[in-house]
Amino acid sequence: MESSPPPAVPPERRIYANRTLNLRSIRAIGYDMDYTLIHYRVEEWERGAYEAARAALAARGWPVDGLAFDPATVIRGLTLDLELGNLVKPTRFGYVIKASHGTEPLDYDRLRRAYHGTVVNLAEDRFVFLNTLFSLSEAHLFAQLVDLLDEGLLPKGMSYTDVYRAVRETIDEAHMEGALKDKITADPERYVVHDPDMAAALVDQHGAGKRLLLITNSGWDYTKRMMAYALDPHLPAGTTWRDLFEVVIVSSSKPGFFEGSAPWFEVVDEERGLLRPHPGAIAPGAVYFGGNAADLEESLGLSGDQILYVGDHLFADVHVSKTLLRWRTALIIRELESEILDQSEFVPTEHDLQAQMTRKEDLQRRLSLLRLERQHAMAAGEGHRALTRAVEDLRAEIVALDEEIAPLARAAGRLRNEAWGPLMRSGNDKSLFARQVERYADVYTSRASNFRFETPYAFLRAARGSLPHDPA
Repeated sequence: MESSPPPAVPPERRIYANRTLNLRSIRAIGYDMDYTLIHYRVEEWERGAYEAARAALAARGWPVDGLAFDPATVIRGLTLDLELGNLVKPTRFGYVIKASHGTEPLDYDRLRRAYHGTVVNLAEDRFVFLNTLFSLSEAHLFAQLVDLLDEGLLPKGMSYTDVYRAVRETIDEAHMEGALKDKITADPERYVVHDPDMAAALVDQHGAGKRLLLITNSGWDYTKRMMAYALDPHLPAGTTWRDLFEVVIVSSSKPGFFEGSAPWFEVVDEERGLLRPHPGAIAPGAVYFGGNAADLEESLGLSGDQILYVGDHLFADVHVSKTLLRWRTALIIRELESEILDQSEFVPTEHDLQAQMTRKEDLQRRLSLLRLERQHAMAAGEGHRALTRAVEDLRAEIVALDEEIAPLARAAGRLRNEAWGPLMRSGNDKSLFARQVERYADVYTSRASNFRFETPYAFLRAARGSLPHDPA
């Protein structure tokens, strides 16, 4: 019987491969929870974290009551420059082409003075890379406090690094004290985006014999409530999320889970969250607290390349698991969905922009040849007035063309975010975020539920890498 072609998957829901991934060879799939299995309404979650941090700073006597959270002012993938008090968006090579000091965008001259000869190196303490959507409240509050520090409204003697430490402390408190998560469990509809495809993808993977693992930094009480809320209504009757996951690990302290040898504790009373030390192998169906990846591999009897880990945190989820354990990795980039949709709408303008740029390249080449021809004529003592006029005419034509190109280039630089542009690009180059994705994520996609469309048997092929000299 002739098979029909598979249904088309919209570009914004596809899985994109940096390295070929054969899902048939994957024996176990581990999932992060927050912003991976469960997607939150980013503005609501980050506003809650922001307001909790602002209240903590107000309690210290800082003049922050008039500050408000604006999610449009920051994006994931930016870098904080703690030396200069700037937010910057580097290219894949670390060159800064867009920046703001506090909340004020830097013009070309200030940008050049600040970063001429500087390459953003994430190994330096000076720079803090915003790996996750949880960083948005942190980045915006830092920028606002830089403004207050410059105005002399914060305690004397503070540096921009001190400001960041205060922001980091208060944001961490907002997450660790549990007040924010209490609000979420009390009103999950306000914070959670339902995705029925996620439950369907997990059911398919479980049915295909994949061993499903949940490895989250969230605590047990929060995890059981949120997983039940997000998944159970979309599962087959009589099934709960617990039926799908062979191993559940909470309070895992990633990236430490992948790096160290922390002990295991079993949650022996799931209602009250009581713990007891757990030596020995990991038992299917139990809930564990803490632990480490090396012991998990041994208990599962699997090597790193047989395990796929899916998470949203570029460092804590995919960088460390890939670098140390050679697990296969999938990065969830929720912003990719809107970015691809915006790019699709921009295609006609992009074609116009590329045509204009091709014309400009041709004019510039002609100008270079004319200047050389004039140089030769002058060296030979021949007349060059006509050549000089031709050079001036070409320069004027290029200036006029630049005026046509400028609004198109500005529009391209504002796709998805008015202030910072696309997540994966910095000017004409890939962004530093995109470069990190290439290095550490075998595949990336906008939602973990997109695995439903590829099936547990898919062979995800990486595209042939492009080089500048490749034929167009």
